[in-house]
Amino acid sequence: MKKTVIIIILVVVALIVIPQAIFTVDMTQQAIILQMGKYKRTIKKPGLHCKIPFIQSVVRFEKRVLTSDSPPGEYLTLDKKRLKVDHVSRWYITDPLQFYKSVRNEEGGLARFQPIVFSEMRDELAKHNFVDIISVKREEIMEVVAIRAREKVLEFGIELIDVRIKRADLPKEVQQSVFARMRSERERKAKKYRAEGEEEALKIRAYADKEKTVILAEAYEESQKLKGEGDAEATRIYAAAFNKDPEFYNFMRSLEAYEKFLVGKTTLVLGSDSELFKYLDSSKPKD
Repeated sequence: MKKTVIIIILVVVALIVIPQAIFTVDMTQQAIILQMGKYKRTIKKPGLHCKIPFIQSVVRFEKRVLTSDSPPGEYLTLDKKRLKVDHVSRWYITDPLQFYKSVRNEEGGLARFQPIVFSEMRDELAKHNFVDIISVKREEIMEVVAIRAREKVLEFGIELIDVRIKRADLPKEVQQSVFARMRSERERKAKKYRAEGEEEALKIRAYADKEKTVILAEAYEESQKLKGEGDAEATRIYAAAFNKDPEFYNFMRSLEAYEKFLVGKTTLVLGSDSELFKYLDSSKPKD
């Protein structure tokens, strides 16, 4: 009975002591051992580890790369433009003991770490124009910020990997004025292009009207020339016909005259000696 009680006591003690003496460190973690609040050793290898029960305690820290998504901040550029930047930082804990002494935990680390990055960004962005920051020089600027901030956060047992701009915008009140200025600029260019187009259209129309006038004048000149040549040819033909047989020519011309003025119920009054009468009066002998 006595042995049974002793065994039970030993089992109970073991159940209480063993969890206090043995602990595990995950592969994503690193830890430090404190004895009565004083540092004893650092553990970076994952697996089972031992410590003195009740006297020593374990403080675990993240071993993986941490990402800090900072709230957007406003900065002033070299050309005096306000810029709202949302940046992301990547970092990890290199010295758990130094990290514990200086900032205690991740929340404390961010509280000390983020102001340094903000300060370096403010100083560096103030050296560059707005266009450079949002375009070609962004990577170069962020690399300079990361280098300077990296030196300052080493004292916290932190290694800064990089700083990247996630988003860069103008403040809302500035955006409205910029959009209004862009709109007025586009409208000014549109008016300019329309005016140039109308001017070019007037030039084209004037040239077309000129060409039309020239073509019509040349066509009229050619038609008059051809008409004159036709009249001359007709006159020549008439003259040749008259010289061949004057009487027949006079007869044909008289018939043409009859056809023109003897239309419908036309009454014709002629003298007895009229030239036309000799072709209408069948009683009069022909010469």
